[in-house]
Amino acid sequence: MSATSTTTEPDWRPKAIIFDLLTALTDSWSLWDASTPSATSAEGRLWRERYLKLTFGAGTYVPYEDLVKESARDVGLPSSAAEALLRNWGALQAWPETGQVLRKLKGLGYKLGVVTNCSKDLGHRAAREVEQSVREGGAEDFTFDAVVTAEESGFYKPVKAAYQAILTAMDLEPSDVLFVAGSAGDVQGATDAGMKVVWHNRIGLAKIGEAVPLREGKTLDDTLKDFFIRP
Repeated sequence: MSATSTTTEPDWRPKAIIFDLLTALTDSWSLWDASTPSATSAEGRLWRERYLKLTFGAGTYVPYEDLVKESARDVGLPSSAAEALLRNWGALQAWPETGQVLRKLKGLGYKLGVVTNCSKDLGHRAAREVEQSVREGGAEDFTFDAVVTAEESGFYKPVKAAYQAILTAMDLEPSDVLFVAGSAGDVQGATDAGMKVVWHNRIGLAKIGEAVPLREGKTLDDTLKDFFIRP
């Protein structure tokens, strides 16, 4: 899939860039694959796609771990798969270019935040892994300006209140923000919440809804290439 883009004001730049965490910034697909009995994408992708459907359809928060287990059952996986995923959460890794991209954006003066369909514990653990990937490249004091999980907001994306929670935490208006989607549902959800959106569609997920991102790319740096230079 080649990168695509749509037009916006040529000199528009956000005050902040807010990211989906588990798909836009981290390779959670590999963790799901490795947690299946076969340790393959044949089982892992089917499970992950069912999990995404459940989380994006949940609305108000229910325990994240329950959705992980339910989605595994729904695709015929044993309970040991979900147990393995939760046990090995610490193996979650940022995409190879994530650290460099976030260092560059921070250096350009953007505020950076995360809103994630996750429990408080697992979401903040994943965010700390991403922060560490940034620090390893030399930005020793890097932290996100805000991280908000579904458990903390009380809502799963794409409910508007989930996006509003991170805007409130960062004292931002939707028009101030560029949202970096990882999952297809975030493209429509963040657009409906009033934000401009780009889509890091690493594995070629099918589109959901009518919203069109400003840009769609296969890597995080390509997805954000238009925002590496200040006008």
